[in-house]
Amino acid sequence: MKESVLDILIYLFENYFDADIESAPEPDRDALKDELERAGFSEREVDRALEWLEQLSADPQRVVSVPTARAIRVFDPREQARLDTECRGYILYLENIGILNASQRELVIDRLLALDTRQIDIEQVKWVVLMVLFSQPGQESAYLRMEDLVFDNRLDAVH
Repeated sequence: MKESVLDILIYLFENYFDADIESAPEPDRDALKDELERAGFSEREVDRALEWLEQLSADPQRVVSVPTARAIRVFDPREQARLDTECRGYILYLENIGILNASQRELVIDRLLALDTRQIDIEQVKWVVLMVLFSQPGQESAYLRMEDLVFDNRLDAVH
């Protein structure tokens, strides 16, 4: 089975994080690791996914500096190599419609670049945005709006 860090993160998100939080205590790292390995994921990829989550939760509000409202985000060559024009445009679209703020946009870009994939697609962007919003308190409205975009299967979606 060829899996990626994002496959494991989606599995965790669907089976643990999006469930009723009060229904069960949060599993520890070792329990999650055992569960994921029993589900068929490799130990190496499980470790990478858990590290990805730990980095997300280490400081979900971190940002080097807060851009002004008139700032323009310029993607560096490393970001451009991994995020095609469609992905970059989609991230900026989410910021323009108010789902992401500038700080969250930077966190999303950071977490996307931390994935173990060469090229990132729109579906991966959607899932990472959803996970970032879920990890931040007070983002319920933005999370629900993004959830609609993640699970919207219309081919003619405008972005």
